[in-house]
Amino acid sequence: MKTMTVGKLKANFSEVLQEVEKGGRVAIAYGRKHIPVAVIVPFHEQAKERSLGVCEGRASYRWAQGDGKMDDNELLRS
Repeated sequence: MKTMTVGKLKANFSEVLQEVEKGGRVAIAYGRKHIPVAVIVPFHEQAKERSLGVCEGRASYRWAQGDGKMDDNELLRS
């Protein structure tokens, strides 16, 4: 994954969008230490299945309705 500072991103925004459109990912670094703070990813990138993490095997879940799938946007709205 390519990392760019905010200034470089501003100067090359169109090229960055073309790269992301082709499936690339670009991290955005900010501040004096250029610490990555965000990632630009393709809009229709497939969401990966999520596990229960540390509760795996000790907890369970079920969906009240629907097909049991939820993308990141739906998850944030709930």
